[in-house]
Amino acid sequence: MIIRSFKKGWWPILLLTFFLIIFTNQTFSQTTQPSLRINARSAVLMDAPTGQILFEQNPQLKIPPASFVKILTLYVAFDALRSGDLKLNDLVTVSQKAWRIGGSKMFIKVGERVKVEDLIKGIAIVSGNDACVALAEHLAGSEETFILKMNEKAKSLGLKDSLFKNPHGLPAGNQYTTALDMAVLAQRYIEDHPEALTFHSTLEFEHQGIQQQNRNTLLRRDIGVDGLMTGHVEEAGYHLIATGKRGDQRLIAVVMGCESLRKRTREAQSLLEYGFKNFSLVEAVKKGTPLGFVKVKKGKLGKVQFIASGDGRVTVAKGKEDSITLTSEVPEFIMAPVQKGQVVGKVLIQSEGRVLKEVALLSSSDVSKGIFIPWPIIGGGILGLIILSLFGFWWIRRSQRKRFQ
Repeated sequence: MIIRSFKKGWWPILLLTFFLIIFTNQTFSQTTQPSLRINARSAVLMDAPTGQILFEQNPQLKIPPASFVKILTLYVAFDALRSGDLKLNDLVTVSQKAWRIGGSKMFIKVGERVKVEDLIKGIAIVSGNDACVALAEHLAGSEETFILKMNEKAKSLGLKDSLFKNPHGLPAGNQYTTALDMAVLAQRYIEDHPEALTFHSTLEFEHQGIQQQNRNTLLRRDIGVDGLMTGHVEEAGYHLIATGKRGDQRLIAVVMGCESLRKRTREAQSLLEYGFKNFSLVEAVKKGTPLGFVKVKKGKLGKVQFIASGDGRVTVAKGKEDSITLTSEVPEFIMAPVQKGQVVGKVLIQSEGRVLKEVALLSSSDVSKGIFIPWPIIGGGILGLIILSLFGFWWIRRSQRKRFQ
């Protein structure tokens, strides 16, 4: 009877199941990848403080980088400034090669001596190809040597799908990058050299009486944008990396291969607005926060407190802030000696079962080796107590004798 009734009603049940599956999948996709379409060949939205990818569309599609290369050129230059190998007031003599280069320029002249600071402005603000060559020659002795430095830097940053053939981005055979690599580059660049944003957010630059506007038109809109770089070559289309900050939240939007200047601006802004509207930055763990204890064997202390090695900031969909959980993964025990700052485990920051970030756990103090007491004494029950009592009695009598001698 039960089987018959099931056969009669299986269609409604199957139909209901079908709709539930569709609904469940749709909800899941909206929390992991929004129903957002960007009019570009490739696009990525990254949360800068955490490095989390909030949106991606063909993120690993290899595309000629155009002027995106200039971020890496400036990265190498700012590294040299930090190390003292380069100074902002150093004078650079402009070569014929630098003067002759085509494309966008800051209009330096052969034999002119230009400050490094002005060359950086010429690259960051008006995308000067001539400034790139002049700076590369000054830093490395030749453009070719500088290109080697650029690719070494790219490799050290983890740019897995990029190869650079010049310091400015004009078309060159087998020169490519991806939106994902450019998001990573922008994040590390801003993190390592936040002072660079002062240059990238400047609206105009004048050299030799020629005034030019910053090509990133999002800077002129009151939406929090303070950088970063535009790009265009016929082969690839129009690119834009835009970064903006609202409160503690900084986002990086990368669009590559748009059909026009207007579209790259609109699509980058759409990504940023989507990110600020739909995601929250949460500090799940603060650096130095005590998160528990781990047993120590053969130490003067039986346990040591472990603390977070750094800040654990994560980004979650708005309304999901309370879904964050912390799970500490530490061994059952560690052996003495233990050094302060020694890694003893990690904490997993999760949201709805998905790991968003891992933070190392460190010992909060030193624990030196202690006197080893055999197990029968520690865990031998009555026998252990008797032995300990006899030892204590002997120790007291010994101390008393010494006092009266």
